[in-house]
Amino acid sequence: MNQPQELPIFPLGTVLYPDGRLPLRIFEPRYVEMTRECLRTGSGFGVCLILDGREAGEPAVPHAVGCSASVVEREELSPGLFNLLARGDTRFRILERRVAADGLIHAQVEWLTTEVSVSISEEHSLAPLLLQRLINEVGVGMVPMPHRLNDAAWVTHRLAEILPLPLAAKQRILECDDSLEKLEIVLRQLRSIGDFG
Repeated sequence: MNQPQELPIFPLGTVLYPDGRLPLRIFEPRYVEMTRECLRTGSGFGVCLILDGREAGEPAVPHAVGCSASVVEREELSPGLFNLLARGDTRFRILERRVAADGLIHAQVEWLTTEVSVSISEEHSLAPLLLQRLINEVGVGMVPMPHRLNDAAWVTHRLAEILPLPLAAKQRILECDDSLEKLEIVLRQLRSIGDFG
């Protein structure tokens, strides 16, 4: 798993986590071609939060740590226009990147270790309760199944997706290797805005 691999990179104004859902509308030619290649080969692509630049136009500079994604649903609305639902797979770190002539970023990435499932302690027991309440509000279908409400990383990732946390905090959560530490990042953010005791 530690063997570097080349991935096309899709810089976005959002952070994708393992098991996360990512709806996309694909219309820029570079990403249309990337989508066609992924669908043809069954391969994935990398999603990184934008460090500098914008989603459309000139290639943006991505953060070094991102999450690979695979297409789970697709709809070709017309030639050159796709609706996709992607799922987050594995965290990675960009080792080097290059921009192709069409503006698509290609990167050599190393895979980051999969987090060991850690149970949520009594100290953090309100976090899964909050997540369950949010799931009831946004709808069960908006959160990946199966629900793992005693898994610290899974709960943290789902809270970070649903809550309006600053993007810098969402990125720190993605980069963090310690499940309980990343849960603390979410809880600190909530305490700072007075939404969590």
